[in-house]
This record gives sequence, structure tokens and C-alpha cells, in this order.
Amino acid sequence: MKELSLGILSSMFFAVTFILNRSMEISGGSWMWSSSLRFLFMVPFLLLIVLVRKKLKQVFIEIKNNPAPWLLWSFVGFVLFYAPLTYAAAYGPGWLVAGTWQFTIVGGLLLAPLFTHTVVRSKGPVQQRHRIETRALAISSIILLGVLLIQQQKASELSLLEITFGILPVIIAAFAYPLGNRKMMELCDGRLDTFQRVLGMTLASLPFWLIISSIAFVTNGPPSASQMTQSLVVALCSGVIATTIFFIATNSVRNHQGKLAAVEATQSTQILFVIAGEVLLLKSPLPTNIASIGVLFIIIGIIIHTVNMKKMNAKALPSTSAAVIKNG
Repeated sequence: MKELSLGILSSMFFAVTFILNRSMEISGGSWMWSSSLRFLFMVPFLLLIVLVRKKLKQVFIEIKNNPAPWLLWSFVGFVLFYAPLTYAAAYGPGWLVAGTWQFTIVGGLLLAPLFTHTVVRSKGPVQQRHRIETRALAISSIILLGVLLIQQQKASELSLLEITFGILPVIIAAFAYPLGNRKMMELCDGRLDTFQRVLGMTLASLPFWLIISSIAFVTNGPPSASQMTQSLVVALCSGVIATTIFFIATNSVRNHQGKLAAVEATQSTQILFVIAGEVLLLKSPLPTNIASIGVLFIIIGIIIHTVNMKKMNAKALPSTSAAVIKNG
């Protein structure tokens, strides 16, 4: 499936985040600079892309029409997502942060009841809350089990401090990212394309990043040249390329909770790319036998999601002709 392929491709670029964030922390860089620089560097690239496509004006119109929701959900989807990830990198290795981040594959599913769609019935249109897709949840749980098996390899080496501050912030981020993404899809309702939406969210989150970077400057001084270079790479690979690809994939299936869950589950492959990257770049050891079984679980889960998604596409859902999905 095209959407699943895009999801896996985006996870490869997202993996750069976990590897370089850990690298910057090892080098003594502040997590506040790591988080804020990524989004500050994203602005000119996204502006250029949207300007070339001659679609910048509509972005500002949408933000002007609904400034409070844009600020709120951009904060949730970008700030409350990325700041905890970089903070956690100061306390835990990349594999721990990347592994814990995979809670997002079930986080998105559990958030479904927060969203509604319009169902046309004999008495007229009514608002109905989305249900949690139990089949997708079961499949994603297989993937999550695989992630936990991978983490078990080094879990015994972690201190209480690493467990507390390397895991809890990431769990917050794992729920904030899909919530912010889905709320913004709901708010835009197809009026903006993916590049416009990513730019809009980046611009709306800028006040928060400027505050964080100001605190970083006062407490830690300016970022090093190395941290700026690595943050620029993260901004391009993860902030622009990965985010755009992932948002394209989720936006194309936003009207179907089961398919959306399958696309979000592809992010579990990030940990595979992170393991490969840390082995090659940071000389980390290869996974043990138990961790290898975890890798197998992830692959099996993605395959089952793929088969399930093909069945959903082949099957004409009864609600398709009777429901008009307003958001998802």
C-alpha cells in the first residue's frame, strides 16, 4: 500500500532525530537548543516550498481565522511532542527513547473517541464519536510487544533516573503527536495541503520555540557549531522530509480510523533504523536473541497491518455510502 510505504519511508528519516539528539547530548549540547533549533531551521525551507507553490496566503488566512486553535494544537503536536523527546535524550540512549516512542502506535488508536464524524441517517445528519478499532489495536499491540522485547536487551542496565526521565516524557510525546496531528487535520478540513499545514503549525509554534531558545541562551549560552549543524540535519531529514511524508500518508487515510492506525503503526520501524544507525555511527552492540525476536514481531505486525489494510480497501464498507466523514 502506498500509504504504508510512505509511513515506513518517513520513519527512516525520523530515525535521524533519535540518533543525532543522543549524539548532541553526549557532546554536551542543551536539549533546549536541540528542540528549538530544529523548528527554527524548518521555517525558511517550508516558506520557500510553499512560496514556490504560490500557496502562502491561504496559510495566513487560516491562522488568522482560528488563531487560538492553531496555537493550541500546534503546541500539542509540535512543542509537547518534540521538547519531551529531546529532554529524554539527555537521560536515556537513542534506542530507549525510540523504543518508548512507539507507544504512539496505540496512543493514536486510544484517542479515536475524542473525534466525531457526521453520519447521515433517516432522521437527518447526527454527530457520532469514532470507536476504538479493536482489530487495529490488537495488531499494533503485537508490534508494541516486539518493541518491548528489543528494549529488554538493555533495560537491566538503566538507572531509576534514566527510566523516569528517559521514558515518562516520551510517553507524553507519544500521545501529543497524534493528537495534535489529528486535531489539525480536523481544523483544516482539507483546505490546506500538507506543506501548508506543516508550515502553519511551525509558524504557530514559533513563540514557544523562541521562549525555549531564549532560556537556553541565558542558561547555557549559544549553541556550538556542531549542535547547529546536527540540528540543521534533523530539521531537514525529520522536520521537513519525514514530517511532510508522514502527514501526506495520514491525511490520505484520515477518514478511516483503521487505515489511519495502520499508517501510524509504520512508525514502529523507526527503532529498527535507530538500531542500525547506532550500530554504524555510535558503535552500539547488535541486538541479542530476545531483541531479535522483537524485531520479528515488528515485521510480522507491519505485514498483518498491510494485509488488513488491503482487505479494508477491497471490501465495500456499508457506511461508505451512508456516512460523510467530517473529520478524523
